[in-house]
Amino acid sequence: MKVLISADMEGATGVTWPADVEPGTEQWQRCRAMFTSDVNGAIAGLFDGGADEVLVNEAHATMRNLLLEQLDERATMITGRHKALTMVEGLQAGDVDGVVFLGYHAGAGAEGVLAHTYLPNSITGVWVNGDPASEGRLNALVAAEYGTPVVLVTGDDRACDDAATYAPLARTAAVKDYVSRYAARCRPPARTFETIRVEAKHAVALAVRHEPATNRGPYTVEIEVDATQLADFAGMVPTVERVAERRVRYIAGTAYDLIRCFKAVTTLISNGIENHYG
Repeated sequence: MKVLISADMEGATGVTWPADVEPGTEQWQRCRAMFTSDVNGAIAGLFDGGADEVLVNEAHATMRNLLLEQLDERATMITGRHKALTMVEGLQAGDVDGVVFLGYHAGAGAEGVLAHTYLPNSITGVWVNGDPASEGRLNALVAAEYGTPVVLVTGDDRACDDAATYAPLARTAAVKDYVSRYAARCRPPARTFETIRVEAKHAVALAVRHEPATNRGPYTVEIEVDATQLADFAGMVPTVERVAERRVRYIAGTAYDLIRCFKAVTTLISNGIENHYG
């Protein structure tokens, strides 16, 4: 049995502030250890539950955040950019029985610690077929297309609430409780390691591959941004049309195409952000 861990950082133990997750800052260096501890808790629990193989895919920012030298030696890790399926790279091998969304967070426009969808602040909302879409929902659509169930989601309590909307059978492990966008009631890493380990052990029972969900499309994706020039940049991607001053839309036949186009759109948006005016 093989389980993939998609490891994001905003939902990790102790993280509450942008500098906690911005590569190169002093706080990021400190939080990397707690992030790695969360991942190790999941790895330990998955093996406790009977997993034969655990693959970790780094899913935050530069995707070079986890401390490999401190990683549970039974696992392997994909680190660095760029990857075809970004946050859920590894699913396309077709041999993953379950996926863990670790360190996840609520989506753009929702309440949650450091809530966003791919780009902080500049993307103010994402919808798929009319429903608000967090990174968890987007990645769950891709996982379903490969027949892989989401078996565990960790993050703040709002990320766990969000998981119930796209993976209602998945186990959840809250490592902190939302107070505001930049504040949370946090548990120390010794406690969250054990919480995640216990939930991961139980989650293994859910890691049963399904028939690939190949008939769920098409997907209509709408992305709202906070400045008009960002919509202009997004509209440079073929098939993406501008439908309002700060909103674009595209239609994807498959979740695979959905996430790849989404990555292209967000890459262009990020290049249109002005340092002084947003």
